[in-house]
Amino acid sequence: MSFLALGDSYTIGEKVEPAERWPVQLARALRAAGAVVDDPRIVARTGWTTDELANAIAEQNVGGVFSLVSLLIGVNNQYRGRPVAEYRDQFRGLLDQAIGFAGSRAARVIVLSIPDWGVMPFAEGRDRARIAREIDQFNTTARDEVVRARAAWVDITPISRAMRDGWAASDGLHPSGAQYTEWARAAQPAATAALQAR
Repeated sequence: MSFLALGDSYTIGEKVEPAERWPVQLARALRAAGAVVDDPRIVARTGWTTDELANAIAEQNVGGVFSLVSLLIGVNNQYRGRPVAEYRDQFRGLLDQAIGFAGSRAARVIVLSIPDWGVMPFAEGRDRARIAREIDQFNTTARDEVVRARAAWVDITPISRAMRDGWAASDGLHPSGAQYTEWARAAQPAATAALQAR
């Protein structure tokens, strides 16, 4: 079974080894549980916003039908101060594309919430409460669209906020492989259900 992972730095795994990326860890966990699933095709780059991901999908001529599609996008919209209303429109378009890549079966799409980068060492001296509020606004918007489309929502934001030792990568901003392990564990039930969807 095939797996397409769409996103930004969190999906490409900035500052971690390829094997530590959460989609790669998820595919490995699914295989360990008996699912015959390929490693993911990843369309993601550090810094991408919703519109930049959409442009990349077009430029890379992504096509075909996948057994599982994941989407995690929006932190850079928040970081750059982009409007939530703009995010809603662009996220909706990406979600509709993701469903198309899943053969028009929304049940085969999982969407992960935006983690809270404000808890990271990189955010020292910034208004962490404001970052958290804005992340929550973006996530509420995304969740509403996911519910509307009847895809699966995986809330990993509380995991990101439970910051532990060893959970930050070397840049102090992105998650470590250990944190990504927890994201993959949180996503596995939804991914398993997605692969079983008819």
